[in-house]
Amino acid sequence: MSSVALAEIGDKTQLLTLLLVARFGKPFLILLAITLATLVNHYFAALIGELVNQFLNPQMMRWMVAMGFLAMAIWVLFPDRDDGEIRGGHPFWTSLMVFFLAEIGDKTQIATVLLGAHYQHLTWVVLGSTLGIVLANAPMLWFGARLQPYLTSGWGRRLSALLFATLGVVTLIV
Repeated sequence: MSSVALAEIGDKTQLLTLLLVARFGKPFLILLAITLATLVNHYFAALIGELVNQFLNPQMMRWMVAMGFLAMAIWVLFPDRDDGEIRGGHPFWTSLMVFFLAEIGDKTQIATVLLGAHYQHLTWVVLGSTLGIVLANAPMLWFGARLQPYLTSGWGRRLSALLFATLGVVTLIV
């Protein structure tokens, strides 16, 4: 749980969580969507980790997991880039789909693959990684709910537009 929560700090999905709550309000509904999206995404990630472990001898697996964790240590030093904008739709389904897609190939998903390969306890790896994601994103739910009234006002919409424009330019440049 703690390794996934640490990998999530400063991650693009934290910004996504903030934007989802600021856009839709309804932090509890978005929390449910994030939890479900993470459970499904990390289930498959941990399953892949377990399957990889079955085809490699213990020594090779130990080296691969160690190298994976060392790579993760370097990866978390670099900030993520944001790849898009939140569109309309039902808050739950939009949040679920956008968060699920944002987690594909993310540091926390890779960490879950490694944890699944190392520990071979699918249920506990998935529950722990999901709890780590939820705990790391909980502050963003709170901040997003506080910002939501301002982001619906005229200046708030302009600020949101500026934020999205900045993210779009950064995405093109990076």
